[in-house]
Amino acid sequence: MSKGELTRQRIIEEAAPIFNQRGFAGCSMQDVLEATGLEKGGVYRHFASKEDLAAEAFRYAWARVAKARREGQDAIPGAVEKLKYSVRRFAETPGIFPGGCPLMNTAIDSDDGNPLLRSLVCAAMKEWKARLVSIVEDGIAAGEIRKEVEPRRIANSMIATLEGALMISRLEGNRTAVEDARKTLESMLDGIAIAESR
Repeated sequence: MSKGELTRQRIIEEAAPIFNQRGFAGCSMQDVLEATGLEKGGVYRHFASKEDLAAEAFRYAWARVAKARREGQDAIPGAVEKLKYSVRRFAETPGIFPGGCPLMNTAIDSDDGNPLLRSLVCAAMKEWKARLVSIVEDGIAAGEIRKEVEPRRIANSMIATLEGALMISRLEGNRTAVEDARKTLESMLDGIAIAESR
């Protein structure tokens, strides 16, 4: 990596937690300058606009969070166990970024006014959902999951339950909702398994 590329990456890494905590509107370029110690020109040499930087900061934050949540999943045998592992990783992996989940934060932040960030969040959600759907489909094909199970419904239920529980836990200042979600989803996943594969 060249010196310029290293500087650009450092700006993204230091801006990501700020955007995640304060949102696009709440994060000023002055905040980024203070975090990086760079002059305005030093940042704008690498990013055309604040929106450009925010987009890269989201890509970076989500890639790190998604990787942490998936770590070790491929080594888990069986579709239902893979799905349960996903739930446990979500529930037990501490937040990487201050302010909570970048997907939820950016989705809420961009919903009414930032088409670029909204499109990035939609793509990230689509990728997460597709990964879960694929695991369910593999489980159906392998005879581990009942044929009548709708993969999309399982993926949507898992994501909505986990993200909603994370929001409640952050508001209440404890992990109770996340732990409740984990137990509920594990029961749901036991329910879609064919008895012999449990």
